[in-house]
Amino acid sequence: MRAQDSATAQTAIAVPVAPGSGRPATGRGSAARAGTLQAALGVTAFSLTFPATAWGLEGFGPWSLVAVRTVLAAVIAGGCLLALRVPFPGRRHWVGLAVVAAGVVLGFPLLTTLALQTSTTAHAAVVVGLLPLTTALFSALRVGTRPSRTFWVAASAGAAVVIAFTVQQSGGALTSADTYLFAALLVCAAGYTEGGRLARVMPGWQVIGWALVLCLPVTVPVAAIALSYEPVQLTAHSVTGLLWVAAGSQFVGLVVWYRGMAAIGIPKASQLQLAQPLLTLVWSVLLLGEHLTPAAPLTAAAVLVCIAVTQRARG
Repeated sequence: MRAQDSATAQTAIAVPVAPGSGRPATGRGSAARAGTLQAALGVTAFSLTFPATAWGLEGFGPWSLVAVRTVLAAVIAGGCLLALRVPFPGRRHWVGLAVVAAGVVLGFPLLTTLALQTSTTAHAAVVVGLLPLTTALFSALRVGTRPSRTFWVAASAGAAVVIAFTVQQSGGALTSADTYLFAALLVCAAGYTEGGRLARVMPGWQVIGWALVLCLPVTVPVAAIALSYEPVQLTAHSVTGLLWVAAGSQFVGLVVWYRGMAAIGIPKASQLQLAQPLLTLVWSVLLLGEHLTPAAPLTAAAVLVCIAVTQRARG
């Protein structure tokens, strides 16, 4: 890692971005493909978050699980930042990092964990079904991206398919967890958008790394208090779930996700998340014993078509 302030270096990422476009400059096809792969790896990591959270809730209370996972992820991130002697980010990036911290590090994990106390993972997947469209909207408002009409039509169709499928999986009934889920949707979209913007001027792993470290003054005391009030039962499932949401979802997944967004643009990267609910349902079958309906293969095919269209549409 460079000794100088990487947060201010415009060459911190490998893919130059056309000013105001939110997408890679022309002539960077291989870099764009690498960015798509990184974003897809991030989506795969995120798809395991809800099943892993369900495992974690078998042995931890919701507040303990969220606080401890964030502290562990911050320790990993902080260790990397210290080992590579990464300078503290410039003051002009503090507000953006605070948005990432509030939305991605704290808000989304806490709200979805509270929801998963009473909601199935299939029902909670409605959130990530809506997330691509919401992220694209936040991106248009925040960084001035203007996706094409084809992009919006395909994205809307994909979101509609995902929502219909996940609602059908949960029996079509709304639960008391819906307020948590829709609030999580909004704060996460804001955090993704701001993180994607910051990842254009500083390495993606530093974006989430500094956001995690920024939360330590809050998460350490909350973890201590929560652990003293909520019962803890260490089992193979609960420990595995905690470790995955801390290292996989909260750090590694976000690192590759932000790098992918920086390479291919926020709107196109966000549309890859249309596949996340379906992946989550697959993991739910394998890890939690839930059952899929025959509609799953048809839904998967429809979503993949929508993703292909959004990736080819000019954003």
